[in-house]
Amino acid sequence: MSYEALARRWRPRRFEDMLGQEHVLRALTNALDQDRLHHAYLFTGTRGVGKTTIARIFAKSLNCEKGVSSNPCGECSACTQVDDGRFLDLIEVDAASRTGVDDTRELLDNVAYAPSSGRYKVYLIDEVHMFSKASFNALLKTLEEPPPHVKFLLATTDPQRLPITVLSRCLQFNLKELPDQALRPYLSSLLDKEKVSYEELAVAHVAQAADGSVRDALSLLDQAIAYGQGKVAAAEVEAMLGRFSPSRLYDVLDAVAADNAEQVFKQVEELAAYVPDYSYVLGELLALLHQVATVQTIGSAPQGDVHDESRLNGFAKKISAQDIQLWYQIGLTGRRDMPYAPNQRQALEMTLIRMLAFKPFAAQTGAPVASQAKSAQTAATATASVSVSAPVSEKPKPARAPAAKTPVAAVAPPVTASAPTEAAEESESVEPALPPADVNWKPADWLAIVEEIPVSGMPLQLARNCVLRSTSKDEVHLELDPEYESLAAPRWKKRLGEKMSVYAKGAVNLKVTIAAETPPNTPALLEKKAEQEKLEDARNSIAEDPLVAEMVAKFGAEVNTGSIKPVADPDQSES
Repeated sequence: MSYEALARRWRPRRFEDMLGQEHVLRALTNALDQDRLHHAYLFTGTRGVGKTTIARIFAKSLNCEKGVSSNPCGECSACTQVDDGRFLDLIEVDAASRTGVDDTRELLDNVAYAPSSGRYKVYLIDEVHMFSKASFNALLKTLEEPPPHVKFLLATTDPQRLPITVLSRCLQFNLKELPDQALRPYLSSLLDKEKVSYEELAVAHVAQAADGSVRDALSLLDQAIAYGQGKVAAAEVEAMLGRFSPSRLYDVLDAVAADNAEQVFKQVEELAAYVPDYSYVLGELLALLHQVATVQTIGSAPQGDVHDESRLNGFAKKISAQDIQLWYQIGLTGRRDMPYAPNQRQALEMTLIRMLAFKPFAAQTGAPVASQAKSAQTAATATASVSVSAPVSEKPKPARAPAAKTPVAAVAPPVTASAPTEAAEESESVEPALPPADVNWKPADWLAIVEEIPVSGMPLQLARNCVLRSTSKDEVHLELDPEYESLAAPRWKKRLGEKMSVYAKGAVNLKVTIAAETPPNTPALLEKKAEQEKLEDARNSIAEDPLVAEMVAKFGAEVNTGSIKPVADPDQSES
């Protein structure tokens, strides 16, 4: 006797034998048991999830000689003929091979005739989306008002291609893909029934490779049994599928966590011996990172995942949660960009290099965590993004530096302030009357004085773009940068004078004149110059960093100078 494939031998014969799809089965069984039957049903879903199987069981339920119910006997002539594929009143049509309108009309010519032996004439049209537009038009009228003895069961993997006029005439049921956690015990029980020895990891590989399809899982299981000469072993399934043991992924993650570039490339070389799908490799690494993050968050790995609990716990303890999150994001981006890489292995290696190159920033100081001890001091001074032979550079997002007391550079305001700004300035409380001040300020002290005056907004910008020319008792003479002449509006001079009086603890008579040329030492220009010097120091620090120099030498990296930002001195930020 010829061998029968597992997918055919173990095809469900009753609703209760179905794996998953409870949301569909509940609706159908209730309709059958309560005699609330529609004339047209549409089953949608990816390949191998049970669309045709459910339709056949439904047809058997309609025509069982013991009556319409959700539990056909399976023994009468109607049930056995449906199971054997020879029931005359179950007309199965492959729409992919009968797309023409003439085929459809020929099919519908027999709709008016009563069933030959069953209770209902059932038309099961598979891949119905392959019908031509003319075929759909020919079907519409019959589909909407068929004779009472006719039921239409339509199945498709692509419901978007069906005309809305067809969809509106059917009850639609969407069958879901089966998760690995549901497929594994099902495949294990089936192998037990077949008396085939197996390893759990091998079954997990098959379930994962099936990608949610029961039929694909059974076909792969058939292949694995033949490949393993009657047994299903993990090593042989890995070789058959081009997959690998999770322990190899653990080794990759170990190397990344140890910041060991040489070991990372060695592990990739060993993986290459399996000729894997590198997108799958990166996807598995992302799944491992997810498992580690779950252990860190709730103390245990996701239920149903195949994993080494001791290794996961070890990763969860020695790798920071920030590193896990950053590597996961880098991995997602790398997997997305894989189609654009010259080859997939190179894309995987570049993604791992990014994981080695970039580290999260320390939350308190705003300084980056250096990936090597020897570069810790220089890496804390500045940050930059480095692109390693990639069209788009990856860089970690720097933590926001502590806010400066004053803006870095002044921005020329409009000639007239907006109404909300005026209202805000005018709504501030008026300072109480003070006796005349007696000031003796030095021009060199003006920057420090500006930082101490309790003023903000446009009056502050006025002070920052002036130099102190002279003081005499209660009089203060400022000279304004001509580029910011519009700041000398009377209301802003008045407000600045009031705040200077508060600082001097006496009424100040403020005089502001426009300079003939830009003064070189206004607070705004001095601070801008200081920031430029910090930026230059930061760029020099990045260029001299040993890690950056190594990446440039080994991988042809380029520093994206536009991404360099000076960060606050940790000692200064803590003071």
